[in-house]
Amino acid sequence: MAATVLGGMAPAYAQQGEGGGWRGRGNEQRAGGNAQPRSEGGRWQAGPRAAPQQNTMPRPDRDGARWQQPRADRPAPSQPDGRWDRSQRPDRNANGRQAPVPVMNRPNQPDVRQDWRNDRRDDRQDARNDRRDGRQDWRQDRRDDRRDWRDDRRDDRQDWRQDRRDDRRDWRSDGRNGNWNDGRRFDDRTRWSSQRRWDNGWRNDRRYDWRSYRTRYGDRYRIGRYYAPRGWAYGYRRYSTGIFLSGLLYSNSYWLNDPWAYRLPPAYGTLRWIRYYDDALLVDIRDGYVVDVIHDFFW
Repeated sequence: MAATVLGGMAPAYAQQGEGGGWRGRGNEQRAGGNAQPRSEGGRWQAGPRAAPQQNTMPRPDRDGARWQQPRADRPAPSQPDGRWDRSQRPDRNANGRQAPVPVMNRPNQPDVRQDWRNDRRDDRQDARNDRRDGRQDWRQDRRDDRRDWRDDRRDDRQDWRQDRRDDRRDWRSDGRNGNWNDGRRFDDRTRWSSQRRWDNGWRNDRRYDWRSYRTRYGDRYRIGRYYAPRGWAYGYRRYSTGIFLSGLLYSNSYWLNDPWAYRLPPAYGTLRWIRYYDDALLVDIRDGYVVDVIHDFFW
């Protein structure tokens, strides 16, 4: 019974007039007046829809000039609807896309990558040249040092050989000129056959400590300037034991008659202490053989 009553009320509720709040009327107003009443099944019967209207209004003024007026360097639109044909632009391909332009051929674009690579090549070349120059300079310096060292050694050898030649020449000339007593030179056995052999161990004897004595009485070792004998033009030479002096150097005017005054051991037989520049030499006066030497003895 309840179902029968509700079924009879539904059509009347949908057909209620304006101002009554019926659902059907409100839907018609929301649909713009195009909606049809529901069918018996409760569904809407849609009418034919209107075709969409094209917007024929011009573009806003902010870009209307750019859109309405063509550029002087562009061709006129060739499409019927006023659009541009992209295939006719010089910088577009047939598909209307931007044609790729090679980087090297772009106008007013510097080749930055090429310049950067050239700069790096130049820097590497300069670094290699600097290293090469440094090695060459270092090798040249080493060659110069070796050459100088060899020249110095060669000069020293030449000086040493020249000194030996001069000493031999002096010794031979002294023998020829009769500076020796009889022009002979004694060998070691003959020299000590008639007298006691000289003992160099006197330096260990405290009685002959001439260094300490000279420290206390230095004025006794200042005996004036040494004058070389006439005819001696070779100057000072540092002699050692075992050589033969020229007869001009050990004449009696250069003898030390009192060796003890200088705290030297006494000379005996054919041996004599002599002064030779600032050195004290013990010489065998028979042939000028140097038996003992003290360098820098006098002040």
